[in-house]
Amino acid sequence: KPKDKVIVLRHDVDILPKNSLRFACIQSEMGITGSYYFRVVPESWDEKIIKEIVGLGHEVGYHYENMDTAFGKIKDKRPKAKVKRGNKEYDQLLDLAYDDFRYNLDKLRKLVEVKTICMHGSPRSKYDNKAIWDKYDYKSLGIIGEPYFDVNFNEVFYLTDTGRRWDGWNTSVRD
Repeated sequence: KPKDKVIVLRHDVDILPKNSLRFACIQSEMGITGSYYFRVVPESWDEKIIKEIVGLGHEVGYHYENMDTAFGKIKDKRPKAKVKRGNKEYDQLLDLAYDDFRYNLDKLRKLVEVKTICMHGSPRSKYDNKAIWDKYDYKSLGIIGEPYFDVNFNEVFYLTDTGRRWDGWNTSVRD
């Protein structure tokens, strides 16, 4: 329930969590809070930094990419698997991705409170990480928001530096 004017300041911690912590400190000193979304990969995941960012008053959320990671697990076991939307293998991929999502969400929730999630775009992948929600409901896990589903981009002026550009209206949602 935002006021007339509001800024949602989202930071995706894809790599270099120390840089995110530095920026979180600067924001905190200025009385600004933001939301920091952490991936569960070595380049992003730093439990000490995650806790420090929350300690500065910022929100932490899960930056998920479970369709990609689940496909990697299937591909390793069955390199010739034909995974196409609507077939049995795709349904199994959704199940595996959801299990992986819940495992990682629980891992993050053991460190900090997590109420929101945000998909990590993988433009080179043939799988859209949001596809998990074609079968499952993230709100059943106590998640109150996922921007790609819960923000009406026709009513919000959206700026992004995706691809090192500021024309978010020209950027693919998966990027």
